[in-house]
Amino acid sequence: MTTAAQESPSVALMRLVNGYQVSQAIHVAAVLGIADHLIGGARRIEDLAQATATDSGSLYRLLRALAAVDIFREEEERVFALTPMARCLGSDVNDPVGPWAAFIGRPYVRRAWDELLYSVQTGDSAFSHVHGTGVWAYRAQHPEEGALFDKAMTAISRQVCDAVVAAYDFAGAGRVVDVGGGEGALLAGILNANPASSGVLFELEHVAARAADRVAAMGLASRVEIVSGSFFEQVPGGDIHVLKGILHDWDDRASADILHNCREAIAANGRLLVIERLIAPPNQGAEAKFSDLNMLVSPGGQERTREQFAGLFGAAGFRLARLIATGTRMTIIEGEPMPP
Repeated sequence: MTTAAQESPSVALMRLVNGYQVSQAIHVAAVLGIADHLIGGARRIEDLAQATATDSGSLYRLLRALAAVDIFREEEERVFALTPMARCLGSDVNDPVGPWAAFIGRPYVRRAWDELLYSVQTGDSAFSHVHGTGVWAYRAQHPEEGALFDKAMTAISRQVCDAVVAAYDFAGAGRVVDVGGGEGALLAGILNANPASSGVLFELEHVAARAADRVAAMGLASRVEIVSGSFFEQVPGGDIHVLKGILHDWDDRASADILHNCREAIAANGRLLVIERLIAPPNQGAEAKFSDLNMLVSPGGQERTREQFAGLFGAAGFRLARLIATGTRMTIIEGEPMPP
């Protein structure tokens, strides 16, 4: 059997070219909830088909293909079981990938990526070109898509939450403001680890309404103030302002506006924590660089280097103090307010 290391350049390239097939197959498995149906143990394909209202022959072909790339395992007599990667598609895991897989395969998302060439040629968002509106307006107009997106973002927050809390000392932070904090997963992790702190979840109105129920379900209603609004207008005051996965959605001018509003609201001795991917040197860091392409295609933003973050911080009245590794794909970029 030929291993990946023995592949010819053309075979290796062909495997990458066809990578979209694997991505979409994972998307379908996530939407069908296959991992949850296997959490209790291996099952025959006929049982899985009945549980998921699918054609058994076609479902077998799907899972057979995914098992060939170590997502699920095919046992004797058309029986399938979980693998470590397949477990990450489950709904009750610490590092969930299923919600992202369910989101990324949505037709409206795929249609934007179909027009990557447009973005490369023009420098503009393919999403806006295809759909006639930006990603945020589109999701506001399609609440069902917005809910799927928020679920995916919550899953990503769960993946990095423990790492962020372990990497950064939040002790002594009286009021933590999570700017664009989604449904509150990261803020909840910070507050659970720091019982003396309180929090503010700042989000758009339609997201804040969903977040209120989730915060209450986590038992944090008395410690979290939910504030709705736009970070382009103003930001609630606090001791630590956290922005996870926010600035990469926006170009430099919009990002500087967001940071300026944080500077206006932050305590004199406060800290700004931007949690983002960092662009690596040439020929390294594929994950962040393909995420950068996603930012180009969809919201029209970008991933950035350390130097680019330092420039943004300085323009908004912050000094980039340090970079803190989290052991995940995300880095904490800490800023401190400079005197007026």
